[in-house]
Amino acid sequence: MSISPQLQSFGNHLILGISGTTLNDDDKRALNELKPIGVIFFAKNFLDGVPYPVWLEKFKNLIDEVRQYTERDSIFTTLDHEGGRVVRTPLPITRFPHAYLLRSHSYEVAKATALELKSLGINLSWSPVADIFSNPQNPIIGPRAFGITPETASQGVREYYRGLREEGILGSAKHFPGHGDTSTDSHLELPILNLSWEDLRNRELIPFQTLIQDKIPLIMTAHILFPQIDPEVPATLSKIILNDILRKELGFEGVIVSDDLDMKAVSEMFMRSGTVARAFHAGCDLFIVSRNINSSSLERTYKIAEDFSASLNNGSLDISVVEAARERVEKLLQVTPQYPVSTLDKETLVKNAELAISCCL
Repeated sequence: MSISPQLQSFGNHLILGISGTTLNDDDKRALNELKPIGVIFFAKNFLDGVPYPVWLEKFKNLIDEVRQYTERDSIFTTLDHEGGRVVRTPLPITRFPHAYLLRSHSYEVAKATALELKSLGINLSWSPVADIFSNPQNPIIGPRAFGITPETASQGVREYYRGLREEGILGSAKHFPGHGDTSTDSHLELPILNLSWEDLRNRELIPFQTLIQDKIPLIMTAHILFPQIDPEVPATLSKIILNDILRKELGFEGVIVSDDLDMKAVSEMFMRSGTVARAFHAGCDLFIVSRNINSSSLERTYKIAEDFSASLNNGSLDISVVEAARERVEKLLQVTPQYPVSTLDKETLVKNAELAISCCL
């Protein structure tokens, strides 16, 4: 079946999840027809309970298949790999603790983490978390943040990103403009934060400013409604937040990526026509569809792609906006290393395990 060029071009803005440890027919179809510019891996993509060489070889074959079906030599191979509870890989990949526990070890942990990610063929880590652990009742961020103040969080993210960068792994600050003060989980519902622009400037934005100054290449949006700033839509769809604040006020020139569109905070919104166009016009360049939360089917992915195509055809999505987004993404991909999957030596793994223990002492 042939698909329209507009539908296929959505792949230039898509980070897609894969169903399992091998490609099923749906995966093959989506990879071949939409040709996503990147993939996001989860625990379901790794064999567990088998020896390291076995699961590593299986994962290598999976990445090779992704390249084969997308017909892309260069892609973003991505992983949520923060440490603590956000680790997807089987042992012996090191279990580093939550960011909050790293303190003075942030830089060396990031370097060790990056070395391990490269061995998996990963080139983009969805980290560091630039949120602030400011609300003890926060069910989703908490100790994933580096600190309880803007200063401690900023210091942690700066050192962690420096470690990733020096070892050749792309970092992505998340979740803009700040998820640390929420009391609800955006995987399950749309959080509402009644903060003013001044509140953001004085606290939430400070770690992001630190990373922008250090030229972090990507920033991920938060699926959060800020009614004092934009009462109509969450940050992922807000031109005020992504364009006026992030682009113009903070001067970010890199790639803006949405958090997962399968999250319940926004999943229904993106089933309505015109939503993806609004996200582009707000400032999003890249979209994650994990196929990990609501359903592993491709129906939602194709519906978003079809909305993108229809919006281009009816003129509600400005082609110049799409071209500018594609240019930012392609410019980043051109300088993104493509790492071969390789086995880590025992000495490195032991050293990293010792480092993980030392963080908790």
